Amino acid sequence: MTSARNAMAACAVLALASLAWTTTSAQQPPARSFNGLTTGVGDLYRLSNAETRSISPENMAGEKGSGGMATEGTGARAARDLGRGWKISPSVHIKPKETFTLADITGSGAIQHIWMTPTGTWRFSILRIYWDGEATPSVEVPVGDFFATGWGKFAPISSLPVAVNPGSAFNSYWTMPFRHSARITMENIGEEPMTLYYQITYAVTTIGDDAGYFHAQFRRTNPLPYKQLYTILDGVKGQGQYVGTVMSWGVHNNGWWGEGEIKFYLDGDTDFATIVGTGTEDYFCGSYDFENQERHQYQEFTTPYSGMPIVMRPDGLYKSQQRFGLYRWHIMDPIRFAKDLRVTIQALGWQSGGRYLPLQDDIASVAYWYQAEPHAPFPPLPDKNHLEIQ
Repeated sequence: MTSARNAMAACAVLALASLAWTTTSAQQPPARSFNGLTTGVGDLYRLSNAETRSISPENMAGEKGSGGMATEGTGARAARDLGRGWKISPSVHIKPKETFTLADITGSGAIQHIWMTPTGTWRFSILRIYWDGEATPSVEVPVGDFFATGWGKFAPISSLPVAVNPGSAFNSYWTMPFRHSARITMENIGEEPMTLYYQITYAVTTIGDDAGYFHAQFRRTNPLPYKQLYTILDGVKGQGQYVGTVMSWGVHNNGWWGEGEIKFYLDGDTDFATIVGTGTEDYFCGSYDFENQERHQYQEFTTPYSGMPIVMRPDGLYKSQQRFGLYRWHIMDPIRFAKDLRVTIQALGWQSGGRYLPLQDDIASVAYWYQAEPHAPFPPLPDKNHLEIQ
């Protein structure tokens, strides 16, 4: 009898302990070292104390339990028979010459996904991102170019960090860490109002000392002066890694236009670069003029790390020039630098006698990189007339 009582008492103690553990666990998750940011199929099983938040016109501050509370918005009339909570504020209108704050986040964490579908002229919608209260943006790029769609023409893109889906859905999966704050704005420099649907999903979590800040910079030269290199990026100071290039290339001559070499000048390189490519199509992971050799024409392609999703062909009337959109992501092969970085590319075709022809093309680019802050000042963004695509 005594043994039975002891056994029953032991079971009761175990049950109480289990209940206490379950209650405590439900109230307070155990501390975990994984900050939830290095996501992929291989780590989806890992538990983290990171908290997921998302900002959209339906929850402008991204606050917990505060989505869908609007009583006014672009969908209010359509939802007038349904009431609050029924898609009242799915989008925003941005007036001409207005800058709208899409997100203003306080604390530490990282942006993990941006989705948006802007109306109007994509070159006239300027996306800017500021980290940790900085006065000048770390990202300053026309919205179409940021999403590898620089010619204002939809083209599907299926890559790892950027996806463009029907009908004009822009997606970024770049991880963008911040330690104190993040602010994202959209400026409409056009003459017409624009409508923007968007969602910005981020993790509230700890950021390690080894995390660099995401940067993206736009440039355009039209036309490129004779015998001049096109500069993709210059003036970068500090430690970091270069992770991607987008180019919108408008050809002003007949013949092949991509014979030029890309060059990465690292950590004090002057006249000669450390990394030199072998041709434009080679850098974008193609070969031999991007030609479909059965049809004898350019072949569009989009892959996880590189692509040429845009080929704009002459139509025999007003569209008289060939135009190309290309991207190259250095995800498996980031180009690391310790002190400084400069990136250029040659614009070369062919002329008589088997000689290279320095081209004077219309070239625009976006450079993507991570680095420790502070960053060097960006060159001024081209004005509206120089941004415009003709």
